[in-house]
Amino acid sequence: MPFSELVLASHNAGKLKELQAMLGDAVRVRSIGEFSSIEPEETGLSFVENAILKARNAARLSGLPALADDSGLAVDFLGGAPGIYSARYADGQGDAANNAKLLQVLKDVPDAQRGAQFVCALALVRHADDPLPILCEGLWHGSILHAPRGEQGFGYDPLFWVAERNCSSAELPAAEKNQLSHRARAMAQLKQRLGI
Repeated sequence: MPFSELVLASHNAGKLKELQAMLGDAVRVRSIGEFSSIEPEETGLSFVENAILKARNAARLSGLPALADDSGLAVDFLGGAPGIYSARYADGQGDAANNAKLLQVLKDVPDAQRGAQFVCALALVRHADDPLPILCEGLWHGSILHAPRGEQGFGYDPLFWVAERNCSSAELPAAEKNQLSHRARAMAQLKQRLGI
């Protein structure tokens, strides 16, 4: 392992907890919130572009290697929306508003057309100007429910149906979600690349 700690380019406590659990004790994950409260503007047009942008910003602010996660929900019927705008889908009003908007947009869409996937792009930079970021992507396929179910997780988890477990993502225990999710799949690739 080339470093013992890194900074996560996110103020999201849920993401920090999930990623630290996935990395285990090999690396201490610190929040960018320890260094700055300002979020960089996500000007990329893809999950990968935004992850790199956020990782470079976090490395610049902290002086540490930085890991950024850009993730979201891509709904087939909506041509991949909300996509990179998942967190801001309802104009920054939070998870409940995002979920309500998605349900409204899909209200007359039949089950067969409600396919979706959670997408995670991870970017790891050793320093702010790293010319060779490590990039890993994970997809988690499912579909969108007609009403929220479950109390676990965050974001769109209550609406994301996981057919192989016959429940929503928000009904999965955290440890199980951390083995199945888009973030878990991307993190498994990253751990393999880093040899941990």
